[in-house]
Amino acid sequence: MDKDRKLAGKVALVTGSSRGIGRAIAQRLASAGATVVVTGRSATAPASGKRFGQDQVVPGTLAETVALIEAAGGKALALAADLEDPAQRDSLVDRAADLAGGLDVLVNNAGFADYARVEDMTLDTFDRTVEHYVRVPFRLAQDAIRHMRKGGAGWIVNVGSITAYPPVRPYLDYAKQGGDVIYASVKAALHRMTQGLAAEMVDANIAVNAVGPSTAIRTPGAEALIPADYPCEDVAYLAETVLAMCHLPAAERTGLVAFSMHFPHALSLPVYSLDGTQLLPPAELPIYSHPATSHDGL
Repeated sequence: MDKDRKLAGKVALVTGSSRGIGRAIAQRLASAGATVVVTGRSATAPASGKRFGQDQVVPGTLAETVALIEAAGGKALALAADLEDPAQRDSLVDRAADLAGGLDVLVNNAGFADYARVEDMTLDTFDRTVEHYVRVPFRLAQDAIRHMRKGGAGWIVNVGSITAYPPVRPYLDYAKQGGDVIYASVKAALHRMTQGLAAEMVDANIAVNAVGPSTAIRTPGAEALIPADYPCEDVAYLAETVLAMCHLPAAERTGLVAFSMHFPHALSLPVYSLDGTQLLPPAELPIYSHPATSHDGL
């Protein structure tokens, strides 16, 4: 466990935490002392979904995430929810707060990525992409703010993406092949929503920041979208960057759009393993990042 325990006594809700990035974030916040409510559709068995027009089952469950956190000495509570169901989505924050005895941190990580060129994309895929990355963070933030105001402080972190930056010119073959235009567009909207909400909430001492991978992170959900030979990064750097957004007063750190390797590098931030026990090598700037990537989130 992390000796600093920056989040001791805090309650965090992390969406999409049955696997991948969400699980890693939940583990790191728990190792810093938070009671973490993990949520997703996969409670004790992997849930099925559609991608590229086909049924797909991705490994990972909330029960597994809870077991990993508890084995490392942390505390986690599982709360199953389908964020595409309005009733489950709109009751999630209150249910999490009731279950854990409050809410201090919200991490909007859950998502839906089904790449297709604009000319070929179905309206269902378009709608679901917007739903997951704009409507869901908007609604959960609305509900979380009520609880955070009662506590006099709060931290909201939206998981963003480096794809929000425009394609590099001259256009690379990857950009010409396309597929991520809508995903990237809604991530750009999420970044802007983060920055605007931060301004609205700073006087309430509620920090709102976005954190995204500097390159790509190979997870069960993203595996099919990342070329096999692409040099991916360790998810621990992103999890550490999320933690960095979850403990300072809003007046000191809010409105940032930070990236997992760039932010720790710029601030010489120590990065620990997900269980908080091992210091990892200093973050290095990856050569495959977008050249416009902010180093410090500003």
